[in-house]
Amino acid sequence: MTVTYDVIVVGARVAGAATAMLLARNGFQVLLVDRGRAGTDTLSTHALMRGSVYLLSQWGLLDRIVDAGTPPVRQTHFDYGSDRASVTIKPTPGVRALYAPRRTVLDPVLVDAAAAAGAHVRFGVSVEGLLRDGTGRVVGVRGRDRAGAAVTARARITVGADGIRSTVARQAGAATLRAGEEASTIIYGYWSELPVDGYEWFYRPGHSAGIIPTNAGQACVFAGTRAAPEVYGDIHAAYHQLLATATDGAGGRLAQARPPRRLRTWVGRPSFVRQAHGPGWALVGDAGSFLDPLSTHGITDALRDADSLSRLLSRSGLAADLSEFARTRDRAIDPLFPIVDRIAGHQWDAAELRRCLLDLSAAMSAELDLIATSNGLRA
Repeated sequence: MTVTYDVIVVGARVAGAATAMLLARNGFQVLLVDRGRAGTDTLSTHALMRGSVYLLSQWGLLDRIVDAGTPPVRQTHFDYGSDRASVTIKPTPGVRALYAPRRTVLDPVLVDAAAAAGAHVRFGVSVEGLLRDGTGRVVGVRGRDRAGAAVTARARITVGADGIRSTVARQAGAATLRAGEEASTIIYGYWSELPVDGYEWFYRPGHSAGIIPTNAGQACVFAGTRAAPEVYGDIHAAYHQLLATATDGAGGRLAQARPPRRLRTWVGRPSFVRQAHGPGWALVGDAGSFLDPLSTHGITDALRDADSLSRLLSRSGLAADLSEFARTRDRAIDPLFPIVDRIAGHQWDAAELRRCLLDLSAAMSAELDLIATSNGLRA
């Protein structure tokens, strides 16, 4: 049996769950599907920038993140080897501090909120293709559940929130509008008993690292360099060597802390921007645009897209011209894209890197203004 909805959202991670929640809150009949299992972990930089904290606060979800034991971040430290700079996170409306929740905390909060708003949530459903009408317009999805049974559903709008390898993007024929040239190799794990005060970013020639305080008293510690698959011979040895080079031992703190037993890896993929929409479909989050993880901007991108698309559909209806959504996304992404691509290449010197980081901060501030203005407020 084929069931009909107003909107189908493919992918129940940050972008998809937030989109489904917002649309359901505005009275749309929404189906949210994901091929995975509820509550599972995923690759992530964790760090929320101002834009994402602001939106979670506006949606009434930030307190749930805080109540889960996510520590507040009130300072950001930049370590360049020869010197160190610190920036205090000044409280602004909706942003008392920054946070870096584990995805096993953030994703369930958003999925639960979507279900509470009335979205029909189904995990274990793999979307294999799109349904089209006689004009070629996308009118739904087809796939299979975990038991192998066929699943078909129809909707006026199908939203791809299924990541960088998006099935929706591929099946819809979304064009790549912009492609980066650089990419980072990232290895990370969760350390215990590591003293940390805010976000800490380390930069050395050809290397980067970060210490990000997260839930359960742990810190996500990553090490990065230019995309280099050869580091994966002995992943633990490569990780600790990269960390030693990038942080100089973080003042002796790494030697005294408990390192992770398990490591996660990102093999590197250049940033990209895809066509944001077409007849009957739209892309949000990494499905539509992806910035190298060194930007620590993926969650903010995802929540911004969810807010922008749901706001447009709620205001103008399912027949809305989605060009406005694309323009909003591109206004935020365009200034960030070349800066992030340059940083990902790890071929900067300290002076150039500082300029890039200042430009990145300015672009993120402009994005926050864009998000706040869309919500009828001032950042």
